[in-house]
Amino acid sequence: MNPSSQLFHQGEEKLTTWNRPESKYNETHQQCFITWSQQLHVQYSTKPMPMIDDPRDILLKVTATTICDCNPNLCNKTMVYMDNGDILGHEFMGVIHRVGDQVTKLYVGQRVVVAFNIACGFCEYCQRQEYAVCDTIYSSKLQEKLHQQKKVTLFGHSCLKSAGLGGQAEYIRVPFADINCLPIPNDVPDDKALYLSDIIPTAFHGCHIGNVKEGSIVAIWGLGPIGLLQARWCQILGAKRIIGIDYVPKRLKIAHQSLQIETINVKECDTMKTLLEMVPGGADCSLQAVDFNYSKSLLYKDERSLQSTADVDILTEIIACTRKCGTISIIGDYNNVINHIPIRLIMEKNLRIIGGQSHTQKYWPTCLHKVLSGEIDPTFIITHSFNINHLSNYYEQLIDEETLKCFIQVQN
Repeated sequence: MNPSSQLFHQGEEKLTTWNRPESKYNETHQQCFITWSQQLHVQYSTKPMPMIDDPRDILLKVTATTICDCNPNLCNKTMVYMDNGDILGHEFMGVIHRVGDQVTKLYVGQRVVVAFNIACGFCEYCQRQEYAVCDTIYSSKLQEKLHQQKKVTLFGHSCLKSAGLGGQAEYIRVPFADINCLPIPNDVPDDKALYLSDIIPTAFHGCHIGNVKEGSIVAIWGLGPIGLLQARWCQILGAKRIIGIDYVPKRLKIAHQSLQIETINVKECDTMKTLLEMVPGGADCSLQAVDFNYSKSLLYKDERSLQSTADVDILTEIIACTRKCGTISIIGDYNNVINHIPIRLIMEKNLRIIGGQSHTQKYWPTCLHKVLSGEIDPTFIITHSFNINHLSNYYEQLIDEETLKCFIQVQN
């Protein structure tokens, strides 16, 4: 266990609200998987194959997975809750290998994508299709101590958010499979279907809560995979103007050439001044798709290095660049408190700020329809493709800003 994680584990007991025992494993069958071992280091390991231990589970033979922007955060000092042996990966798909006795909508041999956020399907939140805040799946005493209540439960994350299941593996047990699995038609290849696990619905979620609609003027901070897909969703939803903001040349080029949207390079101009010249009064909808690692000012870099706060300079810029009575959508990861928020400006401009993880299962019908029609094709953001047995060699390289999304084949 890493020292920081050990500190936070004191007095902490991992448990599930339905009092399910620790996962069972088939000791006679070994599988390969990717685990966290120390800061900026992962390893390709072997471990017994997981088994179904609840009748609502399935056992999935993983065929494809990927790395998210947050995976490097999990592997460096910005995340303090990782333990040696934690299995990584929250975006994955595969073929069902076994089904539990109470699984009614799925069958052995079926191709499915798995939602990155785990839901039960029957709690009061799931009944309202608020799947990202399911109240059943996982109860971390640490999480409740820090936030006074349970939050999201994700595959392949730290002990603060995860139920101990990761998808960068040959096999994974998927709980409450009927609600957490999306069947995929056989004519949809893995490299298009995989991203229905997270970034396609997450991008849609950001646009949905951001109130993007016909005729909207939209500004997007961050042109990583989700920001670029948000731009595509904005086009589908009928936005009048879309302005993408970033500093990485490759991302700006893709935004301009592949999506034909307007762009601002933050290293070449004053973002706030430029945007307000382009859109006097500010954007109708401002979408934040930048994670907490990005800082502009030395103040916030120093504070973040002390883990005392997340960055607020980008959020301050977004608040200033959003029109009065406009909407700000926040889906970039923030893992700490935020100091210096200009709350008076928010009040005086009558801004609506909303954030949160995607209710993935709710958006699946819309997202799958757009993938099947070809209106959403995520392959334009794939910059790397390789087999999982090479993944441990690529992790540090994939932290590079020129990397967008990788496609990782798991089965030969």
